[in-house]
Amino acid sequence: MKIQHLDGLTITSVTCILTAPDGINLAVVKVETSEPGLYGLGCATFTQRYLAVKTAVEDYIAPFCIGKDPQRIEDLWQSAMVNGYWRNGPVLNNALSGLDIALWDIKGKIAGLPLYQLFGGKCREGVPVYRHADGKCPEEVEENVRKYMEQGYRYIRCQMGGYGGLGGIARHPEHCPPGNYFDPDAYARSVVKLFDHLRAKLGFDVELLHDVHERVAPIEAVRLAKRLEPYRLFYLEDCVAPENIEWLRILRSQSCTPIAVGELFNNPQEWVRPVSDHLVDFVRAHISQLGGLTPARKLATLCEAFGVRTAWHGPGDVSPVGHAANIHLDLATPNFGIQEWCGLDSEPIREVFPGCPEIRDGYAYVNDKPGLGIDIDEKEAAKYPCVNRPVEWTVTRTVDGTLVRP
Repeated sequence: MKIQHLDGLTITSVTCILTAPDGINLAVVKVETSEPGLYGLGCATFTQRYLAVKTAVEDYIAPFCIGKDPQRIEDLWQSAMVNGYWRNGPVLNNALSGLDIALWDIKGKIAGLPLYQLFGGKCREGVPVYRHADGKCPEEVEENVRKYMEQGYRYIRCQMGGYGGLGGIARHPEHCPPGNYFDPDAYARSVVKLFDHLRAKLGFDVELLHDVHERVAPIEAVRLAKRLEPYRLFYLEDCVAPENIEWLRILRSQSCTPIAVGELFNNPQEWVRPVSDHLVDFVRAHISQLGGLTPARKLATLCEAFGVRTAWHGPGDVSPVGHAANIHLDLATPNFGIQEWCGLDSEPIREVFPGCPEIRDGYAYVNDKPGLGIDIDEKEAAKYPCVNRPVEWTVTRTVDGTLVRP
């Protein structure tokens, strides 16, 4: 579009659109401007607390931003971050992310360029992605890995029985409360057996990943990383919780298995020590959890200086707008590592979000439209209302009923 009145351009509206076309609650921020037809979209999805994010966007972010210049992205990000005095946290950061990504979308539309061009241009033509393969036994996981390989994927995350695995559960004590039970020790043993089987059957021409999801004690994480060395994982993800991050020093001194961490980090400053002290190989940051593209670009630059690669979080509870933002950043980041991918190929998703990134032969591509290149059909989005229900998968317990981090 041709911008008629760039001088005096202001933000006129900031709204949060809620939709769940695939049954996952998504939050997308729409920033409108005084230039007719000029607006931007940003991902603000914190699916477990989406209503709180909507309140933060419309009751706090919107009044603060209306009347301001949408071109001053850095100034708006910095001022909105400190406007409530207390900083960071998943609700504020996701709300701020929606604003930030939308402002970058507007910036691209003003320039008439896709976002990756504003970030310095392409470092690669396509973005390699990884998919998730699961199964009840090693043979079923192998079968599902092969299906993805036939589709052209060469990076595949392998789990067996979901997070925590299929560890055989002994009898529980009496009156145990409800929850998702697992046996950490049995799980750790099953992971080694899984990758022993996969490498024996698949060889080493496919890159394999695994997500521990904090399901073992820190010392067991060290032991597991050492035992997985012969299978040359592309990386082992979240083997310790953020609260136990110093354990990575011990793990690093004893194992060469590549480590990826960080989807639970909120404050970008949490990354400084793990990156600068060479404790991690990949950052798994959730871009909306950081506060948007502005802090994510700075984190990527920090990582480049210390030989750490990016692997932005990309599950189903990132909106297609967020996935598009990930891919644009991946294209322009020299120290890019890999991108998680959840699909985005259902008919409802495509109808609600025209312009989704495309996957061909294991690579993700964005279109060359200005900005993010993705839009939202608000009438279609309204057909898929969000449902506010208690989150159950995070209620995770060990054999004796002890609640543990999910």
